[in-house]
Amino acid sequence: MKPLFKLTSCLLLALGLTACATSPTGRSQLLIFSSNQLDQMGAQAFDGMKAETPVSQKPSQNSYVQCVAETLLPFVPAGVYAGDWEVVVFNDDQVNAFALPGGKIGVYTGLLNVAKNQHQLAAVIGHEIGHVIAQHGNERMSQSTLIEMGSQAVNQILAANEVPYNQAIMSGLGLGLQVGVQLPFSRAHESEADIIGLQLMALAGFDPRQSVDLWQNMEAASGGERPAEILSTHPAPQTRIDNLQANMDAAMRDYTASQKKASCQ
Repeated sequence: MKPLFKLTSCLLLALGLTACATSPTGRSQLLIFSSNQLDQMGAQAFDGMKAETPVSQKPSQNSYVQCVAETLLPFVPAGVYAGDWEVVVFNDDQVNAFALPGGKIGVYTGLLNVAKNQHQLAAVIGHEIGHVIAQHGNERMSQSTLIEMGSQAVNQILAANEVPYNQAIMSGLGLGLQVGVQLPFSRAHESEADIIGLQLMALAGFDPRQSVDLWQNMEAASGGERPAEILSTHPAPQTRIDNLQANMDAAMRDYTASQKKASCQ
């Protein structure tokens, strides 16, 4: 176990020492790729989605989702994306939405059955925009690049020195990095996006308290079937609710001070 511990420690240290940016919540980040690169990737991925997944032809769905998104977007910090955002409703039963660098937002029609009103839909879209604001896509790609480079170097060193149990060490190292680095990073991203989205919806005049109701709906829709939090890319619903409630006072101040209350039907 000593070689595995030392190798894992070295890669964890590398992840910490190479951080070169700060997220909106003050967390250190490693960002290797440029904003232009991410915008191009986001646009290409979105074009692929539109080519593969049917787009809703219902005017009521499109205008409703467009209204919620357009009410949120003026509160996105300057510099995140300078162009016009594109919002598409995909005709698919999955309960999901996403936002991509390059000003792209996708909402699946299945989400409209779980997000019961404009406020709950704003919580989801605000969360997804939060990922873009915090550059989580860049961070995940940068982290994966660093881990891949480090893993290849470790494997070469082990092979060159004919270390016994080479494959077992590499397998254990991969599991250690996944549980110890990648999954906690993913959960941190989700929690961070929740808080950014909470602020966005409050500033835009959506009731932030509805974010808690949304995640209660999400838990009910899932039937409670999910892996243990430590093995998941997402925090458990109750963890998310606790996190939102811990930040609710600040969000309510923004909501109370907002000049206009949202109105999307």
